[in-house]
Amino acid sequence: MKKLIIFILSFCAIAVLSTWLFPQQEIVLTIREGVPAISVALPPFICEPASPEVQEAASTIHQVLTSDLQYSRVFTLVSKEHLSYIRPLNPKEIFFKDWESIQARLLVVGEFTRSENRSVFEVKIYDVKSQRMILGKRYQVEPGVLRLVAHRVADEMMKLYGEKPIFTTKIVFVSNRDGNDELYMMDYDGASQTRLTFNKWRDYMPAWSPEQRAIVFTSYRAGNPDLYILYPYEGRLVPISTRGTNFAGAFSPDGKKIAFCSTKDGNAEIYVVNVDGTGLRRLTFNSAIDTAPSWSPTGREIVFTSDRSGTPQIYIMDAEGGNVRKVSFGGNYLDSPAWSPDGERIVFVSRVDNFFDLYLLNLKTNKITKLTETGARNESPSWSPDGRHIVFSSNMSGTIQIYSIDYDGSNLRQLTSDGENKLPNWTN
Repeated sequence: MKKLIIFILSFCAIAVLSTWLFPQQEIVLTIREGVPAISVALPPFICEPASPEVQEAASTIHQVLTSDLQYSRVFTLVSKEHLSYIRPLNPKEIFFKDWESIQARLLVVGEFTRSENRSVFEVKIYDVKSQRMILGKRYQVEPGVLRLVAHRVADEMMKLYGEKPIFTTKIVFVSNRDGNDELYMMDYDGASQTRLTFNKWRDYMPAWSPEQRAIVFTSYRAGNPDLYILYPYEGRLVPISTRGTNFAGAFSPDGKKIAFCSTKDGNAEIYVVNVDGTGLRRLTFNSAIDTAPSWSPTGREIVFTSDRSGTPQIYIMDAEGGNVRKVSFGGNYLDSPAWSPDGERIVFVSRVDNFFDLYLLNLKTNKITKLTETGARNESPSWSPDGRHIVFSSNMSGTIQIYSIDYDGSNLRQLTSDGENKLPNWTN
C-alpha cells in the first residue's frame, strides 16, 4: 500500500527534476488541420420595443453567441467594419447580394420581442448564396436563460454542418472554494459555476457519463476512497465500489460500464463494472501499478498508465483486457491519457525538468506534439465532445485553476479563479 500511495501522489502532484527525449517518436511543435471556417454575418439583433431592458437582453444573447462562434473553430465572424458597409437589415426584405459582397456564407437574423410580460427570441439562419432559410428557431425567454438561449443557437448551427454541439455541455471539476474539495460544474466558457456536493469529506476525480446525466467520482465520505455515481439532476447517489482504494472512474461510450482503478485485490489494477455495480471484472493482472483508464470512442479499447516497464508509460489494451501494447517510448513519467472523440489522438501529461506539460500522440502517424509550455504544472486533460478543445488544470497563475486550450496549442483561456480548482472533465 505504501508503494501505491507514493506512486499515485507522484502521478498527480509531485514534480521531480528530470530530462528526457522521445528516441523513437518524432516531436513537432504544432498541428494545423481542418477545412476553412464558415463565414458568418451576425448583425445586431432587432428589438421590439426598443427599450433599454429589451436591448440589454438582446445584447447579452448576441455577445454570448458571438463568443461561442468565435470559439468553435467551425465558424468565423465577418468583421464589424464590413458589416458597416451593408444597408440596415430589414428582416422582411433581405438583400442577399449585400451580404455576399462581404463574403458572408451565413446570415444570422435575430429578433427579440416583448409583449405583456412575455419575451420571445426568434432566430433565422440564411444561406446567403442560395438565398434560403436553413434554420429557424423561436425561444420563450426568461432573464435567467439568456446565455442558455445563445448556447442553444450555437449548438443548432454546429449541428447544421454535422458537428457535435458543445456549447450547452458542462465541465465537472473539483474546487475547495468553500473550504473542502467538492464537485462543481460550469459552462464550457467558465460561466454558471454551480456546486454539486455538500459534505465534509473529500470528493475527487469526477467524470461525466456520455449524455452528461451522471458523474462517477471518488469520495471519502464513508472514510474510505470509494467509487460513487452521482445523478446531479435527480439528487441521487449510488455506491459502485467500496472495497480497497477506488479511483479514476471512466464511463464507457455507451454509458453502460465504468472502467476504474482499485486495490481491492491488493495491487492497483484496472477493473470494469456495470453502472449498477454488477458484473465486476478485473482487466489487468501484474505487480505493476495500472491506472487512469480512458475508453476509445468505439468502446473496444482502453488506454491507461502503467509502470510495468519501470516508469509510468502509456499503454492500450482491448476492452476485455487482452492485446496489451505500449504506445509511448522514452521519458520517465507519462500519465493521464485521454482518448480523443475521433479516436485518432491521445492527450497525456509528461514531466520534463520539474514541469508538467500536455502532449498529443497521433495514433496514425506516431508523432508527439507538445501543447503547453508555460513553466508550470499542467495536468488532468479532458477533451471537448467535438475534439477541438482540451480542458485541464494548471498552476500557471500561481494557484491551481482550470484552463482550456485548442488542440493545436492556441486559444488558451482561464475558466476559474475562485479558490483552487482542478481535475476537470468535459466528456469521457
